[in-house]
Amino acid sequence: MNGRHDEGPHEHDRGLSYDLPLLARRRMIGLMAGAGLIPLVGCTPERETSASPSSSPSSASAAGCATIPEETAGPFPGDGSNGVNVLKESGVVRSDITRSFGDSAGGTAEGIPLTITLTVVDAASGCGTPRQGAAVYLWHCDRDGAYSLYSEGVTEENYLRGVQETDGAGRVTFKSVFPGCYQGRWPHIHFEVYGSLADATAATSITNTSQLAFPQDVCDAVYATDGYGESVRNLSGLSLESDGIFSDGHGHQLAAMTGGTEGGYTATLTVPV
Repeated sequence: MNGRHDEGPHEHDRGLSYDLPLLARRRMIGLMAGAGLIPLVGCTPERETSASPSSSPSSASAAGCATIPEETAGPFPGDGSNGVNVLKESGVVRSDITRSFGDSAGGTAEGIPLTITLTVVDAASGCGTPRQGAAVYLWHCDRDGAYSLYSEGVTEENYLRGVQETDGAGRVTFKSVFPGCYQGRWPHIHFEVYGSLADATAATSITNTSQLAFPQDVCDAVYATDGYGESVRNLSGLSLESDGIFSDGHGHQLAAMTGGTEGGYTATLTVPV
């Protein structure tokens, strides 16, 4: 299970009933998207749904170690499941994801510096064993809430997307910028875990799909700086408890934060798989 729901934006606004079975809704969305009735491009909120009960934060391995909650990849994954596939492009394996690469427009994402460190561990062994040689594909929106490859104005960019192989301690580290808050979603980062770097760059055999959440005090501090004006308004109507993804529990997805707005932040999260 990779947790991907592949649901495009504005599903409810298009009149699709949430009483329909999930498979029927997926098929209907696919038909409407193919007919051009549902836009897949634009900076719009993700109509995401939480993971199934079997993959909730309370899920645990036989050893009693809770695995990372499974979540949707949303409508802008860039992994080939919803249009463009950035994973097969040369240059996607990198630690600095602030710049676009390859044949893109060559832009750079602006914002408060953010270093993201994920530690992938083996849930079956009680989270005590690092998963060396696994791979993580990580992506998120920019300061304006736009997703490269999809959103209007940045469809020719591929910044804020990258792949890293875990080291001997199971760690991957990405240099990025703090994402903005767009309407309808708590500030977050998407990631997919793969069994190997070869699997990641072939965009196959996803092990886990989840999201990282940010603490509110850090969001408030970042969004008080220049360039994040829209995020202040968007965040004001949200909470972790009301977010469509994190409302069912975010204890295993809330990043530990250090740093500040002047020198930048570091977000760390352990990812049991």
